[in-house]
Amino acid sequence: MRTVILLYDRFTALDAVGPYEMLAAVPGAEVVFAAERPGPVRTDTGFLSLTAERSLAEVTDADLLLVPGGPGQVRQMANAKLLDWLRAVDATTTWTTSVCTGSLLLAAAGLLAGRRATTHWLAHDQLPALGVTAAAERVVFDGKYATAAGVSAGMDLALHLIGRIAGDQVAQAVQLGTEYAPEPPYRAGSPDTAPPAVVAALRARGRAVLGDD
Repeated sequence: MRTVILLYDRFTALDAVGPYEMLAAVPGAEVVFAAERPGPVRTDTGFLSLTAERSLAEVTDADLLLVPGGPGQVRQMANAKLLDWLRAVDATTTWTTSVCTGSLLLAAAGLLAGRRATTHWLAHDQLPALGVTAAAERVVFDGKYATAAGVSAGMDLALHLIGRIAGDQVAQAVQLGTEYAPEPPYRAGSPDTAPPAVVAALRARGRAVLGDD
């Protein structure tokens, strides 16, 4: 299984690295990081870079395509070269997937038109304008398209995909190997359970979280 993970300036690290840790553990897996140009690609914090081994021009197909989100996604919505690449690679995939606001890039490429999808909760209202039915769910499957909500949901997405690709036992082994058994100290991981003041504060910072390039 060849997984291609897109990188672009100011993507969110966990959107890419969380699923990578799980998808790379599947027997026979190959994972390729690709960007417009090979080399280091800066994450949204500016403190970390991941290395893209291949340029987009070098990657023409994938079994599984994964598009992370992050503040840099805003600028990429108008990147015709990138959107053309997404459409071309999507034509070869078994699975086309995204984490967080990566679904907005898939939607901008026209790949989610008429489908259900999710994204970061702060960006749900952007999906309908792109012809997509927004679903307030952690992971959404619609045909070969699978989208995950914000950031940490990418790890749930990866386990769902592994279960469908390699079977439940392999997915369970990967979950055990990564010791993925979340027990967060707060019930603040969703706008439905977080304190209203915290939700309001994050809404007020929406542009800083989602990007306003």
